[in-house]
Amino acid sequence: MRHALSLAARGPERGSHASVGCVLLDDDGRTVSEGWHRGAGTAHAEVDAIAKLPAGAARGLTAVVTLEPCNHWGRTGPCAEALIAAGIGRVVYALSDPGEHSGGGAARLRAAGIPSEGGVLRDEVAEFLRPWLLTTTLHRPFVTVKWASSLDGRAAAADGTSQWITGTAARQHVHEQRAKHDAILVGTGTVLADDPTLTARGDGGELLPDQPVPVVVGERAVPEGARLRSHPKPLIEARTRDLDAVLRDLYARDIRTVFVEGGPEVASAFIRAGLADARLVYLAPTLIGGPRLALGDLGVDTIDGQRHLSVTSVTPLGDDLAILARTHSGSSR
Repeated sequence: MRHALSLAARGPERGSHASVGCVLLDDDGRTVSEGWHRGAGTAHAEVDAIAKLPAGAARGLTAVVTLEPCNHWGRTGPCAEALIAAGIGRVVYALSDPGEHSGGGAARLRAAGIPSEGGVLRDEVAEFLRPWLLTTTLHRPFVTVKWASSLDGRAAAADGTSQWITGTAARQHVHEQRAKHDAILVGTGTVLADDPTLTARGDGGELLPDQPVPVVVGERAVPEGARLRSHPKPLIEARTRDLDAVLRDLYARDIRTVFVEGGPEVASAFIRAGLADARLVYLAPTLIGGPRLALGDLGVDTIDGQRHLSVTSVTPLGDDLAILARTHSGSSR
């Protein structure tokens, strides 16, 4: 199962489909074939593994899959039916599929006389699939809120200047994160003040192959001459401050991951509303002081209301640190 999880990690980081890996074993526990899902419209992991074998060679094998085989028709057929047709003898999976239409594959397999059991490395696979599981159950994109600050929590100097608090390694890391997300979101205040491009670029300033869709939230219009209107992806103007409505609309557009990079006001609004699933903080070893805090009001009136987080990774980037944190398991927001 752990090898199947490593295969799943080869799948695309973007898109609405889960990244799944599959290993086919013989009676002696030897790997006969393996597969993984490469993205929308391509063969699912189980079908990919079966297709690498001669016709009939999968009969009696055990399929070890990171996610319960799907049980619905989409761009491809149900994996449960493909396993049945191939004559697979047993199926072991880590995590049940929570999808309203795609779940139920294990029951279908058992009805066909194929033993199926789940739960192997459930927690590890659930952690790997955390963004996909959230979007599938909540029907909204997974939201990462990013900011950069000094050690004393400032995002800019008193006069508003902020370029640059962090070094080149951290700034390049930001571009890599942009490329990993379906959309990048800012407020109209950031657009009017900075006229950003919101593109994902390489070390030499070149555009990376994967670009996030630019999204601007706020009641004011994006100026006709704004650089965002020349973005490689069509601009989405959400002329509202209703973040729930914005996320629902983005989900309907098949956007599953959102990178919020819009300054203290927008970042604070997502956190205050309980809509930040991950926080990516670039911390620079510098002191600025003054009023320009990286975050504003979070709705915390007393110390008992503080937002507890769990740090999932700390990455050195030159002199800076990239700290990834998520909501603490004991917190409701």
